[in-house]
Amino acid sequence: MAIDPVTLAVIQNGLRQIASEMDLVHEKTSFSPVISEAFDRSNGIYHRDTGEVIAQGEMGLPIFVGVMQFTTQAVIERRRDLEPGDIVIVNDPYLGGTHLMDVKMVKPFFYRGKLWCYLSNTGHWPDTGGMVPGGFATKATEIQQEGLRIPPVKLYRRGEMVQDIVDMILTNIRVPEERIGDIKAQVGALTVGERRLTELLDRYGADTVEDAIGELKARSERQMRAYIESVPDGTYRFSSFIDSDGIVNEPLEIALDMTVQGSDIHFDLSRSSPPCKGPLNGVWGATQSAVYVAIKHIFPDVPINSGCFAPLHIAKPVGTFLVAEYPRPVAGCASEVAQRVMEAVFGAMGEAIPDRMFAAPAGTSGNFSLGGHDPGENRDYIMYFFSGGGYGGWWETDGLTNGCSTVGISKTQPVEILEQHYPLVFEEYALREGSSGAGRHRGGYGISYRIRLLRGTAMASFLMDHGREGPPGLMGGAPGATNELIVCQGGVTTVPEHISKGEGYELHPGDWVQVRTPGGGGYGDAGERDPAQVRRDIARGYISAEEAKHWYPPATAAE
Repeated sequence: MAIDPVTLAVIQNGLRQIASEMDLVHEKTSFSPVISEAFDRSNGIYHRDTGEVIAQGEMGLPIFVGVMQFTTQAVIERRRDLEPGDIVIVNDPYLGGTHLMDVKMVKPFFYRGKLWCYLSNTGHWPDTGGMVPGGFATKATEIQQEGLRIPPVKLYRRGEMVQDIVDMILTNIRVPEERIGDIKAQVGALTVGERRLTELLDRYGADTVEDAIGELKARSERQMRAYIESVPDGTYRFSSFIDSDGIVNEPLEIALDMTVQGSDIHFDLSRSSPPCKGPLNGVWGATQSAVYVAIKHIFPDVPINSGCFAPLHIAKPVGTFLVAEYPRPVAGCASEVAQRVMEAVFGAMGEAIPDRMFAAPAGTSGNFSLGGHDPGENRDYIMYFFSGGGYGGWWETDGLTNGCSTVGISKTQPVEILEQHYPLVFEEYALREGSSGAGRHRGGYGISYRIRLLRGTAMASFLMDHGREGPPGLMGGAPGATNELIVCQGGVTTVPEHISKGEGYELHPGDWVQVRTPGGGGYGDAGERDPAQVRRDIARGYISAEEAKHWYPPATAAE
């Protein structure tokens, strides 16, 4: 090795810190609560030739580890005319992206006159136009209905904003005065990254930093291969299911054949369902990234860079709904389809190493969009809200309660912030009792919340999942509770035809929406659960005495 261990460690943490500071700037300067409060964004550093990830901020969504790499690669391929000060904006799902609301920016970083790397970020904009506020149009049958699709175009040219591009974008979306704030927040994060990376290279020299990046990539790959070698060779199969595509009320299957060979894993998803009519098609970049993030969940201490994904080989399942092609709608590809892909990987790995795995988590982001006009403030608004659920029990203890989606480390926006921004009130925000999957180690609990509109009118849309079947258990554990969604309009309550998906719900003052999120699956035979833990859960109100007798009869036999 041409670099000493101390310098290597300092550079490694320096690169992480640069990306994390970009995250922080992005967070603190964004106008949208979904970015500033919920952390639905990410920033990273990418290789100048390959576009592969070098470092990603510790506060960025994991699903973007692969996605932004693929987006950066698409920009490298299509834009050969980039100069210092240029920034490319893109949200095209078919060019390594996700849904249209995840807007990416890519900035070439030049050091002493030479292209050295790319700085890229993404932020979830609450709206990019389309047929419903918020972009989650569950009845969309083509990408144009979901919003504005932006190819890789220059937002900044030689350091100057291209006003024509900005005007075109803001004219085609709702609440443009907020979006210009989000645009400038992303640009500011890239500017800070450029400044900090220059300081790092000035201090250690470009050659030394490049040597360190190469060594870190090699070490990450070796560490991941060491973990994979501990998994028994063989082919393991598992299927997960999406409730429906929002139009055809039938489940979509994600069928995985996972083959472990030495220090490599091969993933074959070709038995999955064909392309669907509705917006639950998965783009190829998000599908690949979902596999990467699933493996990272299982082996979390492998440092993030392109090396840790080198042993993972994913066959492109052409002809399935996991490789969307134009003009297929894709609104649910990252938040829902990707989590079902991860669930399939978890299930297959649970067959291989159950003693080191966990039962399935809630696995849905619970996408809830509400757009309308607030007469009290005389302004239009769009609220995008996602919620947590239970994580699966695992070999050592119970699952996490109200954990974030498995594609991110995002958090639910504080209800106080939302009540300040929008004309609504949260009448309930509570742990969902009884929602965990029973097991020797039970799953975590989901949550239950109810939102009531206070004034004006609004349009609600929902794109959630796990409404037909709850997250599966492992080693004999029971599944967690299913997602539940209820809408009350004019005193009449209804459940969407597609259970977890629906759009076009016009709300008036006093109308409300109730959501109950899934609990995690249980791990192991419920009959083996420690009676003291059962009594504790009853005492805390997590589960009723009657439910305990049903799920844990041995533990309650003496009661």
